[in-house]
Amino acid sequence: MACGGLMAAPVCLIENDENGKLLLRKEAKDILDGINEPVVVVSVVGLYRTGKSYLMNRLAGQQSVAETGFHKSKTKGIWMWCVPHPCKEGHTLVLLDTEGLGDVEKGDEKHDTWIFCLAILLSSTIVYNSLGVIDNTALEKLHYVTELTENIRVKAEVGQDEDGSADFMRVFPSFAWAVRDFTLELKRGDKLITSDEYLEGALKLKSGSSPQTEQYNLPRRCLRHFFAVRKCFVFSRPASTQNMRRMEELSEKELDSEFLEQANTFCCYIYNNAEPKTVNGGRTITGTSLGNLAEIYVEAIRSGKVPCLENAVVSLAKIQNVRAVEQAMQFYMTEMLSIAQLPMCPEELSDIHKIAEKKAIEVFITMAFNDNDQMYHQELMVHYLLQTDQTKLGTNRKTVTSRHKYGKINLKQKLSEIYCILICIFALCSKCT
Repeated sequence: MACGGLMAAPVCLIENDENGKLLLRKEAKDILDGINEPVVVVSVVGLYRTGKSYLMNRLAGQQSVAETGFHKSKTKGIWMWCVPHPCKEGHTLVLLDTEGLGDVEKGDEKHDTWIFCLAILLSSTIVYNSLGVIDNTALEKLHYVTELTENIRVKAEVGQDEDGSADFMRVFPSFAWAVRDFTLELKRGDKLITSDEYLEGALKLKSGSSPQTEQYNLPRRCLRHFFAVRKCFVFSRPASTQNMRRMEELSEKELDSEFLEQANTFCCYIYNNAEPKTVNGGRTITGTSLGNLAEIYVEAIRSGKVPCLENAVVSLAKIQNVRAVEQAMQFYMTEMLSIAQLPMCPEELSDIHKIAEKKAIEVFITMAFNDNDQMYHQELMVHYLLQTDQTKLGTNRKTVTSRHKYGKINLKQKLSEIYCILICIFALCSKCT
């Protein structure tokens, strides 16, 4: 099940700066900018020293992590590994390994909360890794899920009487609980049960309204209401106590066969069932968009704001569509100047313009993001025309600015205007020759 690699090794995606604030690493952002295909984003979260990194290395197709994989000692902030998806052609699998939660030496509860929230916001599937069993203590340690409504907003404005749980369920990732070192028999009474039934049984609510009952039900209710798709995997102990001390160095042959089978079942499920990352409206995003989203969310947290999915999509659309216009304009100009040759009659130039215009619009449509009202490309197009004004071909700056401010000028019309400017250029060049 080896995936191969877009990246030879993981890199840090989000870290702390010298002031303790979260910071997006440029190296990782540049890698995501180069991925123009849909991404399936799987993140793993959990308490520190619970073997999170091993699962991510398995998903990346690594049998041993001694050389290039995720290392538990290195996982501070959020680390990223992008590999070709082993089952979905034309997709990239983005693996996010998060800093261990609840480290008493670190002692920064708010930092842990933001790491958990970012994993939720960026993922299409989130894996929660824990040790032992799913009992009340384990659920209490997952208290971060009870704080999601305080630290994440789906809509920019929510009415006082609105229940936001349906909105969260609609946009949140699928949830998988990985229970490590599981020693219980999967039984309820005398009946054998599946690991999924075990999870759902642990999430069963108590009746009553006492403070103790509400406290008991809160994490269970949040998991049930926020995550529509829930899955559970149990793993036996992978090796002897002595070998566990060097878990990162063990080869596959040194691991327990039952554990290996369980790990393979987990990987197969993630490969076949984890969906591509989408945003509000069901729009599938690319690696480029994922990098922009990470930047938007980190900047919101750095500035003391609560990340909002609706606002993030608006910001993402602006970033994507400005870039789409730049690429379309660059393509149009390159196409026109590479094909058109002097001397050339206006009819021939018009034919070339139509072909270049059609291709440029296709470039824009391919890259555009929710450009329903054609508003994001206009500012850049006018900026280009104002730059062209400097060539003194007769374009009036006031006229162009006024036309942008009051007119509904789409990309096709703008390309036509530039075509007219090119005609002027060719006419001047013809006179000179």
